[in-house]
Amino acid sequence: MRRSARTFWLFVGPFVAGLLVFTYVPIGWSTYLSFFDAHNTVAPTDFVGLANYVDVLTDGEFLGSVSTFTVFAAFIIPTTTALALALALLVNRIRFARTFFRSVFFLPFACSYVVASLVWKMSLFSGVDSGVVNTVFGWFGGEPQAWIGTVDPPLYWVVLVTVRLWLQLGFYMILFIAALQRIPGNLYEAAWIDGASPRQAFRHITLPGLRGTLIAVLTLNLINAYQAFDEFYNILGDSRGYPPFARPPLVYLYYTSLGSGGQDLGRGSAGAVVLALVIALVTLLTGRVFRRSQ
Repeated sequence: MRRSARTFWLFVGPFVAGLLVFTYVPIGWSTYLSFFDAHNTVAPTDFVGLANYVDVLTDGEFLGSVSTFTVFAAFIIPTTTALALALALLVNRIRFARTFFRSVFFLPFACSYVVASLVWKMSLFSGVDSGVVNTVFGWFGGEPQAWIGTVDPPLYWVVLVTVRLWLQLGFYMILFIAALQRIPGNLYEAAWIDGASPRQAFRHITLPGLRGTLIAVLTLNLINAYQAFDEFYNILGDSRGYPPFARPPLVYLYYTSLGSGGQDLGRGSAGAVVLALVIALVTLLTGRVFRRSQ
């Protein structure tokens, strides 16, 4: 038993140490900073209680970013989930080169968000006539568009949504494929013998078999939607010239805590705690809803 325990901690110890040092300690210290006036310091002495939380919860830009990204999450989560499931069903039915297609669709997930954002910004949706998207529009008689600089209508959302879909679909597709392969094939054979249509087999066999994975995908999607940062920061920059709600919460907190106008780490930490509570609450509600539907 001692040898097993040593082996266990040999493999798990580095992960636990990293989790403590890089996750739980920063969370605890951020919570501590949220109760202090921490301008340009991580070792404050001026205790202000809940003043930072009051400032954050009465800040129209922060509340606007949270509410806007709740709508963004309500759109991007079902869209990503549905497309990933459709890709998984399609790839899982392929009889040849299945590994190749899995790799092709999964490869974008290994790409850096920063690199993908810059490609979308400077090549695909560059806004010039020679940009890839504007060139394709020109083939069909369309007019070139300034995708990132156009605020009314907000065409920049097309750029942001497409790059996020391209980056994430492959990962969730792999999760769905793994779940599809765990569904016993004799269930489908029995359904076909009984005369069930493909739609009925999907509704009564596939979806129930994917319930656990579906909940996991929706939860991960939800967390990723509220934690959006890289693509917004690299495509929109500091969002000047855009409506305040074009900033996701993390970009707002970044400029609050590390912006050139004053590093208010106390207020930024309070906003981070509020955002974490919002994510946790929405995640718990989502899980409860799906558990009740089982």
